[in-house]
Amino acid sequence: MKIAVPDLISNSYFPAAAAVELGFFKQFGLDVSLELIFPVDKSYHALRAGEIDFVAGSAHSALAAFPEWDGCKLLCAQGQGMYWFLVMRADLDPKRGDLSIVKGRRVGAAPWVDMGLRRLLVEAGIDLARENVTIAPVPGATGSSVNFGLTAAKALEEGKIDGFWANGMGTEVAVRRGVGKVVIDVRRGDGPKACFNYTMASVAASDLLINDRPDVAANAVRAIVATQAALKAEPELAAKVGAKFFPPNEASLITDLIRRDLPYYDASISPAFVEGMNGFARDAGILSGHPSYGQVVATQFADLWKP
Repeated sequence: MKIAVPDLISNSYFPAAAAVELGFFKQFGLDVSLELIFPVDKSYHALRAGEIDFVAGSAHSALAAFPEWDGCKLLCAQGQGMYWFLVMRADLDPKRGDLSIVKGRRVGAAPWVDMGLRRLLVEAGIDLARENVTIAPVPGATGSSVNFGLTAAKALEEGKIDGFWANGMGTEVAVRRGVGKVVIDVRRGDGPKACFNYTMASVAASDLLINDRPDVAANAVRAIVATQAALKAEPELAAKVGAKFFPPNEASLITDLIRRDLPYYDASISPAFVEGMNGFARDAGILSGHPSYGQVVATQFADLWKP
């Protein structure tokens, strides 16, 4: 079986990568390999085509391939809350929480990921057209082997963009190199409050798999929950996973990043989250209806969300 992630050298989808490398899928009887498919909408299209079995990506992006949540459901969360960072060039002297810094600037963001930033800025009162804010893909961020956060950090350092909206690894690299500063970290309270529930890092499967092989779906949830618990108990396990998948510099950073993310390691998906995500999706123009909680989430596995 295959589980797709849209970014590998990242903390965003680390529970899925760790579940593969640390053997938790195998512990629950599943032979699962990890596959990088960028951008995230292509991951979901691969799920719809039956080319992969699970997507470990941003929850709202399922709508790219499953309009109105028809044919796909979320199994569990990898972590709570919208998990991307807005980072701006350090020489612009950005201040934490001051979104006026984006006016007249070029901000790099991946397809479907950019929707979260656009809506956040609108909620904060920024008129993108009037303020001449350009949000577009990062130069060089194309192809199936792209690791978006690192590409964004490099583009920022080279002056190709003024800022980026990307994962914690790209953020950490840019900050440590002194080329970027964090303006918004939604998980930790920055930006409009509603933004927290725009999306989350989740695991999704097709209705076909859920209905025909519910034991497989259940064991995938168990594997993610067990991985979260193991990382909470021993964050240093992250280094083993990083050594397998990451270049040496990023591997040396991952344990600290995972420690920082541990408070958000909760596999549950609440009705409040689904309501918030659906509202965001309607505002973003990717959802027209009002699907129920049970149409979005495979609630039959809810009892498995706690360790």
